[in-house]
Amino acid sequence: MTRESKLRFWLVGLLLLVVSLYLLSGILLPFAAGMIVAYFLDPLADRLERLGASRLAATGIITIGFFLLAVLLVLMLFPVIQAQVGSFAAKVPGYVERLAAWAHPLLEHAQRYLSPKDMESLRAAVGDSAGTAVGWIAGLLTRLLAGSAALINVLSLIFITPVVTFYMLRDWDHMVARIDSWLPRAHVDTIRAQAAEINKTLAGFIRGQATVCLLLAAYYGIGLTLVGLDVGLILGMSAGLISFIPYLGALSGFVLGIVLALAQSHDWSLPALVAGVFVVGQIVEGNFLTPKLVGDKVGLHPVWIIFALLAAGSLFGFLGVLLAVPVAASIGVLARFALSRYLASPLYHHSGEAAP
Repeated sequence: MTRESKLRFWLVGLLLLVVSLYLLSGILLPFAAGMIVAYFLDPLADRLERLGASRLAATGIITIGFFLLAVLLVLMLFPVIQAQVGSFAAKVPGYVERLAAWAHPLLEHAQRYLSPKDMESLRAAVGDSAGTAVGWIAGLLTRLLAGSAALINVLSLIFITPVVTFYMLRDWDHMVARIDSWLPRAHVDTIRAQAAEINKTLAGFIRGQATVCLLLAAYYGIGLTLVGLDVGLILGMSAGLISFIPYLGALSGFVLGIVLALAQSHDWSLPALVAGVFVVGQIVEGNFLTPKLVGDKVGLHPVWIIFALLAAGSLFGFLGVLLAVPVAASIGVLARFALSRYLASPLYHHSGEAAP
């Protein structure tokens, strides 16, 4: 085969893969989730094997333990979350009045510089924006909770993901060996080297960042609950779990926490405590958790991660969000490899010989 025919073969294969993922995106969610969980738990299975357990026994113990722990956490947190949501809903009118009292001095100050017509336009704009935001949130929740597709996705995640995780975890080493046997022999060393680099990047980011997110979710949820913030558990856990998106988790949690604290409190003590929880969390994350669990050699720039999440989410929905970081990490490794080959080629040096 000529070089052009080889390139055409791989490009057609890549195109077919992308089209297949797009067409099957509606049913791939539990399989992608199971694969990610299996990849996350594979080192633990390998460790149990080294301790003398069979692969089947290690897989069964880990899978059952992982999903039992997840179910227990849900059962433990659900009553608390339900109570916080009910309490929060009952206090919303008081929050609105208190926020209006906080904003009244600002409006009086603005009246000194704005005409009555401008003030009326400002109030109308604020009201329209609030109405639009509430309508958007309500519509989003309606679309998420209604419809057979959403129900099927939830049921498939509950019942199919554990099965996929078990079989993927049990056969992980065999699948890797089988894929390795399919590699073109002329380039097997290069492909193995890049695959090892991709695995290193994914292990550093997915396993490490997932651990960081879980620890931050526990810390923010417990911390905001202890300082007395209503729905502090929900807000803190949400802020921690979305911390894999750079700056979004802490920033959104901080802003929403301060707004809720101002609505709940008559002074600045509660907002200060909420701010302290997030400041301490960011200090611990930046100086201890991320350097120890994720490392500084992952090679994924925050802008690249945000772009990958937004692009994949718009194309494939929640499935795209799950696959965005692994795909972005793989593309990053391959792009760095291609750049290194280019810098060592005659195309870069403008000569007939490649760099040593």
